[in-house]
Amino acid sequence: MSTQGLDEFAGWVEGLMRQRGYDIDSPRGGGKSRIADEAGVHRAAVTRLLQRQSMPDLETMRRIAPLLGVSVRDMLIRSGRVTPEELPMAADLLPPSDWQPSMEDFARWLGVPDERMGVFVKVVTQFLEPDTDAADAGEAVEPRRTARD
Repeated sequence: MSTQGLDEFAGWVEGLMRQRGYDIDSPRGGGKSRIADEAGVHRAAVTRLLQRQSMPDLETMRRIAPLLGVSVRDMLIRSGRVTPEELPMAADLLPPSDWQPSMEDFARWLGVPDERMGVFVKVVTQFLEPDTDAADAGEAVEPRRTARD
């Protein structure tokens, strides 16, 4: 990591600490010790970051992030360790809300081999289609269910 990257990250963390009420500016303010104690990390890790000597390790970031009101993802991206593309948000991985998975999609998720896909789809579809014989006989028929039901 470049010195400029470390400086920018440390400045961002300093701002978050001040916003959360940690007194990191006065020598006897106790802010560095307080955040280290609350996060369960060594005070030296906090001090090294604020003095722009070193980037905190993943565990330190994981413990400090909630105290600062940010996600670990945000800390990792701001630190330059990963890009947003390398660590997408869970919502970015979800399909569109109007997407209806097919029987083939479910078969793939369940690990059904390609050569058995047709049989899987045929059998499962039988359970989802209304029983037309029962409907003709006047019996109650359950409507077809989709994956979202």
